[in-house]
Parts: sequence; C-alpha cells; structure tokens
Amino acid sequence: MEAGHITRKSMLYKTGVEYGDYTMNHVLGCAHGCRYPCYAYLNKKRFGVIHSYEEWMRPCLVDNTLDLLDKEIPRLKDRIQSVQLCFTTDPFLYGYADIADMSIMAMRKLNESGIMCSVLTKGILPAGLAELSHDNLYGITLVSLDESFRERMEPGAAPLEERLEALERLHESGCRTWVSMEPYPTPNIITQDLDAILDRVKFADRIVFGRMNYSPLATGCPGRKQFYNACASRVQSFCDAYGMQCHIKAGTITEQELPLAQNTPDITGYTAV
Repeated sequence: MEAGHITRKSMLYKTGVEYGDYTMNHVLGCAHGCRYPCYAYLNKKRFGVIHSYEEWMRPCLVDNTLDLLDKEIPRLKDRIQSVQLCFTTDPFLYGYADIADMSIMAMRKLNESGIMCSVLTKGILPAGLAELSHDNLYGITLVSLDESFRERMEPGAAPLEERLEALERLHESGCRTWVSMEPYPTPNIITQDLDAILDRVKFADRIVFGRMNYSPLATGCPGRKQFYNACASRVQSFCDAYGMQCHIKAGTITEQELPLAQNTPDITGYTAV
C-alpha cells in the first residue's frame, strides 16, 4: 500500500503529553482502524481537519518532512531533549513501506544532530532501526495477547506476536525498548490475565500503563476505579521486580469505589465510531 501526499508548514513542536518532549507527526491519518475510540481521530474531526473515519483511514504522508527538519533542527536542537514519533499517527503503519522509509530518514537526520528519538507503533519495527543511534527508544502498543481481540479493536494493525517479535529483536540488538499498555481495557470489554501480558514483555526496558478513556463501555464499567488501581499497582510491582522503568499515566490511579461487578457484557460487535 502507498500513502497519499500532503505538505505542511512546520514539523517539530513541543508536546503537552506528560512523558513527551518534542514530537513530529509526518503523517495525517492512520489505517489501523482502532475502535477504542481513537483520541487523535476525534481531535482532528473536532477541528475540521478530518471529516470521516473513512478519510482518517487513508493516511497521507507529508512530502516535505525532511526539508522542514533541515530548517527546524538548527533552530530548535538546543531546546530538544527527545522527539517522539508520533502522538497523532503511527510512524510504522502496517503495510506502508513509504511511511516507514520516511520515518527512518527523519530519525537518522535527528540522530545526526544529536537528538534522540522515541518511537511508538502498532506496526512492525524494522530491524534496520538497530543501525541508528542506540540512544533511541523503540516501543509498541500492547494491551492484550488475544489476537481475536486485536482483530476486533485494531483491525488494520500488525498481529500482536509480530509486533512483539520485532521489538524483541531490537532489544537483542542492544536497542532500548518499551511497551505502551494503553488504553488498557476493562474486564467488561475483555477478561484477561495481566500477569501473562507483563511476563511476555519482561525483556523490555520500560512500561507505560494507562486506562481506557472515551469508550462508553470502559467509562461505565462498575468497579472501574478499583480495577485500574489494582492493575497499576501490579504493573509497578512487576517493573520494580524486573528492574524496568515504569510510568503510570495520570488519572489511572484514582480513589476507590464499589467492588468490581462479576457479570458484565462482552464487547463483540462494539464499534466506537
């Protein structure tokens, strides 16, 4: 597959995300079709940048990305600690080689100016990333090990085990790796073993854990606060035990409420958009 094409007037900007510094979004849209729902899509639709989910799922690559970086890096590099790829799209969209190629070229340009990059994807991290700076941090999103759940909730994203294997290969090559367990689903959406997920990613250097927002099923789940408090505590304890860095997203740990209900509906057929 090949992305569409657009141009922009700027690329690097300071992010307000709690664990970020600067970011770049050199793609508009995302073909993964996530049904959580997607905050990036909701935000772009709210401001009239995108008009439908079908339009959002036809990604467009910013053709002048490298030219913009050539102009902006000299001006900003003394202020930048790191650049995140990406917060409103995916730098390695599954099946889009042209997007992956641009992401690698952009990262190489940043690295050559002494700027480290942090990557997050639901695609496949290329093995060639190991040839870039080992200061970079490579991550995948992983909220389940259930492939049928992935097919329902992330239909256009890479299969879970393929994501994990690519991340593990980079780790074995000496790269720093991380896992974003966000948005982690409530048990009325899927019942799963958090310990099994943590055990599968224990090779990584860092875990970011966060609750699911915006979904009516998640926000209406009885015992939601208690559930996320318990999960956050388990993730922190696991990371401590394995010497991993841990970041619990703001708002995930909250005051207690009523005990978690035992009988809750399944998510089969749920569409958030």
